[in-house]
Amino acid sequence: MIAIVDYGVGNIANIERALKELGEAVIVTSDLELLGQAEALVLPGVGAYAPAMARLEETGLIEFLQEQATKKPFLGICLGMQLLFESSDEDGQTEGLGILPGTVEKLPSDVRLPHMGWHQLKNHGEAVYFVHSYGAVCDPDWIVDSVEYGRLVPAIVQKDLVTGMQFHPEKSGEVGLKLLKEWRETTCNSTQQSI
Repeated sequence: MIAIVDYGVGNIANIERALKELGEAVIVTSDLELLGQAEALVLPGVGAYAPAMARLEETGLIEFLQEQATKKPFLGICLGMQLLFESSDEDGQTEGLGILPGTVEKLPSDVRLPHMGWHQLKNHGEAVYFVHSYGAVCDPDWIVDSVEYGRLVPAIVQKDLVTGMQFHPEKSGEVGLKLLKEWRETTCNSTQQSI
């Protein structure tokens, strides 16, 4: 069973629908016991970094998610991916979950923001749907795929059991479903592979 973390920030219904379309058993919850029983966790997110971190703190999820990320497959989507890092410079400096070393920084001012629409992944060679103005800055060894948008923007990162997708797989049609399926089949079944 996959649990989608419900903390009041995210495109939960579409993610739930996409995972169910792949035949997954899915629950949406903020209950720590149920989240702890799940085989894998998905952290969605839409909006701004600081309010999202505040919601995680209000719901008592921060330490729990930090611990769970060392025990089971953990997928952050869009803002959920950004929250995995140590901090963001959005609206000042905001501390993140610190599950992945690295920061989240505003995309360059010489490109149109937000970065919205379809963009081709360099390694997978297929287009996925993005909506964001900030992107991760992290160790290149963890970047599974990326796009160029004013700078190199990590689109998929993976370290140990933790995976992040900056784009919205649930809004990326068949390609998004394929990438979610790859995450489920590889990351959830073996920590030695990457998507």
